[in-house]
This record gives sequence, structure tokens and C-alpha cells, in this order.
Amino acid sequence: MSGEHEFLRELKVEVEIELTEVEASHAEEAMRLPVTDWLFDPTNVEREEISLRGLRDAVEVLEDDSRPGGHVV
Repeated sequence: MSGEHEFLRELKVEVEIELTEVEASHAEEAMRLPVTDWLFDPTNVEREEISLRGLRDAVEVLEDDSRPGGHVV
């Protein structure tokens, strides 16, 4: 259990770092620019943010389940 909990904690940290970077890209501001001025496709950034939030939520559920007293599905 300890190894699994450590892995999940490290994974959550990595996901949080990625999520912070995505949020810092300010994709919503890029959408206001003409397409020819885009350095990246803002919709791809939004998709990545949604995926990262889902992954973070899944890790949190697994963390809860791996703790003593947590229920395993």
C-alpha cells in the first residue's frame, strides 16, 4: 500500500504541475486574437486542461481508496 500511495502522490504532483502550466498559457486570451496570430490552438489547450483535471480527480479517488479505512471498488 505504501508504494502505491507514494506513486499516486507523485503522479498527483506531476498532474498539478502540468495543470498549472496549461492554466498559465491563457488559452482564452489567444481565442480573441486572429487565427493567424495563434502560437497554439486554444481548443487543444482546453482539451488538455479538461483531461488533466479528470486525471487529477481520478488520482484523488484512488488515493482515498488506498488509505486505511478507504473502500476499494
